[in-house]
Amino acid sequence: MFITVLSIFLNVVTPVFGLVAIGYFLGPRLALETRTLSKVAYYVFVPAFVFHHIGNADIVLSQATKVVAYIIAVHIIGAFLAYLIGVLLNRSKKKAAAFALIAAFGNVGNFGVPIIVFRLGESAFATATLLFVAVNTVAFIIGVGAASSIRGSGYDAIGSVFKTPAIIALGPALFFPLTDVDIPLMVARITELLAGAMVPVMLIAMGLSLARSTKIRFSLDVVIISTIRLAFLPLLAVVLALVFGVGGMERSVAILQAGMPAAVLTWLIATEHDLVPDFVFSVLVFSTLCSLFTLTILLALV
Repeated sequence: MFITVLSIFLNVVTPVFGLVAIGYFLGPRLALETRTLSKVAYYVFVPAFVFHHIGNADIVLSQATKVVAYIIAVHIIGAFLAYLIGVLLNRSKKKAAAFALIAAFGNVGNFGVPIIVFRLGESAFATATLLFVAVNTVAFIIGVGAASSIRGSGYDAIGSVFKTPAIIALGPALFFPLTDVDIPLMVARITELLAGAMVPVMLIAMGLSLARSTKIRFSLDVVIISTIRLAFLPLLAVVLALVFGVGGMERSVAILQAGMPAAVLTWLIATEHDLVPDFVFSVLVFSTLCSLFTLTILLALV
């Protein structure tokens, strides 16, 4: 068992953290701009990634619908329980809403996809990408909705979720596997090249963000919500897999996606909506560091 865990740590988890380390140590020395890297990834690489991997996937619509419903249920229930815990602990409305945001928004893209593929193989790519889009969609809605509820407005902002590049790319991407039409070769090659850049760019950008931050404060609340994010959600995914009748590769991918640390986008949403951004960033850093160990264990079990 020890050899298995060590192998997973070295060959699955470490390569991902290695790219974060490159951004952390080399980014400031090379004067790289986090915002430039993240914007290029957000508007170009991420939609290309979604289009390439979903467009070339072998999707069975009935099975895909069930798996997406399953992962969405995991994150909605997790966000609700996290918010409830915040209320029961007599935390402020902003912090309780931040609890919900963090529980809903795992780092299922630049962390989740490469780790899952390293562990489960290339056959897991399509499922991991589909769930990445599903989780990000519902997480944006929950996150912006929770933030807007504090101010009593902002429902238009929730609608803007469906204007994000990754969600826009999903529709055209689904057309090809559901109709058995081949993607034009020129388009396929362009999106394949762009898709390959998404993961390294986002991981390096994350390391650069960590290097530039000076507002990290660890507390009991940071530990509580990180535990919910890293331990409770994958356990919830195991239970709900029985309810939804999801098994095999789809269940393994969903459980791993549920156990990812907080996403960088949680901090961006918290900053935009003044939702205790320093606390959210502290959770982002703490949960990411802890996931070095929790993901190793989860990968061994799954």
